[in-house]
Amino acid sequence: MTTATAGGAQAVPPADKRPPEPAGGRRSVTGTRGAVAAVFLLPALVLLGALVLYPIGYSVYRSFFDQAGTGFAGLDNYTALFTDDTIRTAVKNNAIWVVFAPTVSTALGLIFAVLTERIRWGTAFKLIVFMPMAISMLAAGIIFRLVYDQAPERGVANAVVVGVHDTFAESSGFPKAHPLPVHPLKAGGGGSFVTKEPVRAGEPVHLPLVGVAPAKMPGDAKPAKDPAPSPDGRITGTAWLDFTRGGGGKPDVVDPKELGLKGITVEAVRDGEVVATTTAGADGVFTLPASADGAQLRLPASNFREPYNGVDWLGPALVTPGIIGSYVWMWAGFAMVLIAAGLAGLPRELLEAARVDGANEWQVFRRITVPMLSPVLVVVLVTLMINVLKVFDLVFIIAPGSSQDDANVLALQLYRSSFGTDADLGVGSAIAVLLLLLVVPMMLVNIRRIRKEGRR
Repeated sequence: MTTATAGGAQAVPPADKRPPEPAGGRRSVTGTRGAVAAVFLLPALVLLGALVLYPIGYSVYRSFFDQAGTGFAGLDNYTALFTDDTIRTAVKNNAIWVVFAPTVSTALGLIFAVLTERIRWGTAFKLIVFMPMAISMLAAGIIFRLVYDQAPERGVANAVVVGVHDTFAESSGFPKAHPLPVHPLKAGGGGSFVTKEPVRAGEPVHLPLVGVAPAKMPGDAKPAKDPAPSPDGRITGTAWLDFTRGGGGKPDVVDPKELGLKGITVEAVRDGEVVATTTAGADGVFTLPASADGAQLRLPASNFREPYNGVDWLGPALVTPGIIGSYVWMWAGFAMVLIAAGLAGLPRELLEAARVDGANEWQVFRRITVPMLSPVLVVVLVTLMINVLKVFDLVFIIAPGSSQDDANVLALQLYRSSFGTDADLGVGSAIAVLLLLLVVPMMLVNIRRIRKEGRR
């Protein structure tokens, strides 16, 4: 018996001379009996069912019951997801996370991958950018909790902001200074202080203050001294810290160990108008022109402004963007490595041909590099979207208790609803099902993309 083929006739053995079928059933493509394959797959299938399918099924089942788990609640738990203010905040924040965190991480990864292609130390730079991926979410949360600390001496972010601010805006030297009731000064409104009586030429003026820690005094301040009366009608005086370390000083008297308030501004005010202005020297001594005779002296509020302490990074308004920033710090390196791998596979002759045709680097990047990298960019973007839907550690650690409700996300709310003080496993299960429903479409996009690449 023969069959026709492209290469001619080929003999086919008769049925009675073909090798017998194996006793255990037909073999698979790899030559393995189906029964043997089932035996080896069974443990994996059991684990898959116990660890994945059963929890998913039970969560769906439990989401239809009340807090105690005994009464059927129908869709009440799902309704609570969109009516409870706390959960609605978590849903809103999750939407912000899904839109911005993956987009910014992918964009930075693309920029880093493209720019480091042409520099000799690009590999070292990529290593530094990728290094945060080696840090756990817990450690990253602790790091950024310190970075965002309100105190500039501890928080790096506010140390930079305060440094830049103080470079362009003069800061006050004596924020908590004030006079005592026995001093010749009184409150002048708006945080300023004025003399109780007008000043006269030939009579040195005393402007004593307290409330400044000696350690906070200017480093080059000198012991205060009484000025000599001016013979030409000018007004002279001393502004000093009326406090003697260790005790023994007298109020409104310049004692030997008391320091001058260097740089403090003194104004002469007559009929509500400033007629002269000066600043005190290192020993606190100041001089005003004769036009200040008969005026009141004022220490303006600018001398006592509270120092600028930076931005409230972990306050209700900025806590979510701040935490997203820490996430980008961790995952931009992941995006960069994947995009760099895709970039290495691009046909260089196509890029060079575009440059020869007159395209500049921006046109090459926008019209050739990005379109050809689109499959990689989609995979990175979708993977990060799935990842941010599950973010929990960073929010839980970085957001302080006062702002945790404002930074709330679904994964954190799932934990709070399931294991918090007033745990409601029905609502917690409904949140888990919602997260699953949000993740499934993104997983399908990745699966379709992988299958499409596999058919090429």
